[in-house]
Amino acid sequence: MNEISMIQPGGGEGESGGALPHSIEAEQQLLGAILTNNDIYDRIAAIVQPEHFYEPVHQRIYEIAAHRIQKNALASPVTLKAFLEDDEGLKELGGPAYLARLAGAAISSYAARDYAQMIYDLAIRRELIRLGQDIADKAGKVDIASEPKAQIVEAEQALYKLGEQGHAESGFQSFLKAVTDAVNVANVAYQREGGLAGISTGLIDMDKKLGGLHRSDLLILAGRPSMGKTSLATNVAFNIAKAYKRGTLPDGREGAVEGGVVGFYSLEMSAEQLAARVLSEASEVPSEQIRRGDMTEAEFRRFVEAAKALESCPLYIDDTPALPISQLAARARRLKRTHGLDVLFVDYLQLVRPASAKDSRVNEVSEITQGLKAIAKELDIPVVALSQLSRQVEQRDDKRPQLSDLRESGSIEQDADVVMFVFREEYYKEREKPGDHDLEAMAQWQEAMDKVHGRAEVIIGKQRHGPIGTVDLSFEGRFTRFGNLVKPWQQGGETEGFS
Repeated sequence: MNEISMIQPGGGEGESGGALPHSIEAEQQLLGAILTNNDIYDRIAAIVQPEHFYEPVHQRIYEIAAHRIQKNALASPVTLKAFLEDDEGLKELGGPAYLARLAGAAISSYAARDYAQMIYDLAIRRELIRLGQDIADKAGKVDIASEPKAQIVEAEQALYKLGEQGHAESGFQSFLKAVTDAVNVANVAYQREGGLAGISTGLIDMDKKLGGLHRSDLLILAGRPSMGKTSLATNVAFNIAKAYKRGTLPDGREGAVEGGVVGFYSLEMSAEQLAARVLSEASEVPSEQIRRGDMTEAEFRRFVEAAKALESCPLYIDDTPALPISQLAARARRLKRTHGLDVLFVDYLQLVRPASAKDSRVNEVSEITQGLKAIAKELDIPVVALSQLSRQVEQRDDKRPQLSDLRESGSIEQDADVVMFVFREEYYKEREKPGDHDLEAMAQWQEAMDKVHGRAEVIIGKQRHGPIGTVDLSFEGRFTRFGNLVKPWQQGGETEGFS
């Protein structure tokens, strides 16, 4: 029999008339190896499932053997015979004697993983053929209920679902490997100027507190409306994309040595609005003037030059509204495969939909935050998700947000590695303006406004790898731009704002 047999015991063929790819011999030899040495099952269980076997009888043999081994019971031709004596398929192949023949055809244990991988790969090929036929059949039926665009989305989802199956679990790793990885991360940070282990946000004081954005972390950036959450996220995303340099990483792979490729899910604003914000910051033309087209010739020239300079920025925006978390993950994987992906932003968490409706909003948000954390770990990138805060902030005298203000708090607080709050006291002070007739109160208000004008705070409420505390930033409302705040002792040498 050939290594990859195209002979089908069950007589099954693809609808196009060609035989489906499979290898009966590989299946027989792998099953024989398991029946003679049950320890082999643990090595191949993460690769092969019963449905990956082409021959239905082999599926049933593997399923019963796996069930017994998982219960610490022996799986051998003798013990399996009792379970399969009445199996019609096995009778056609020669009855219980077939089990003994399988054990006789066993391969050596070191080759088991290769055979398991081969069986898995052939099963995926068969699934791809079925999927292709299914797409062709659906496209051939002109049905008013099935739009071509909907068929494309459905086909894409099915392909990504099939692609996801290939991720074998990594399982346990030795402490030596974990320690080596930790030393490598520390070494990269040591060799970098500024000592960052993660990707720089472009904001010096924020980098000092966070150590940059770390791989596989979920960072929550929360705040009340009008605090500047989206502005801060777009500023950081733009800083990372602008600094992107490709090169050879310490482990020998090709990748981002500075900055990174940025993915931005904008579920609230359109891609065009988000781009206008970035251009406003880069060209120093107020965003409302850009919207109205109310610019001087010099401003318009700056605007166009900024747009040209940003053409090559690896910043990818997806503004599809109400994306389910499963789709969000699939699109992030696709972006990583096609263009690379170093940081992912989600604006904002409460607008992401769960994969399926849940009995409570708390459970829905829990599924979304767990999904975002899973994306961060699987793609090995930082994920920055924006979040709304509950109204209870407004009822307090001190309007500074805290962890308990997070909407649907428990799961967000629990799953996140870092929780940050954007707070601008100026926003609340503006609303406390006294009447013009009360001159004394007006003077006090003006003095208080001068202290807080153009300032913002990022309050780090939780950080797994570092200290909590407050980062002071400058904020220019006209350009929706956050920057490094100049300290009094730095006045001589630097200019305020972000360069």
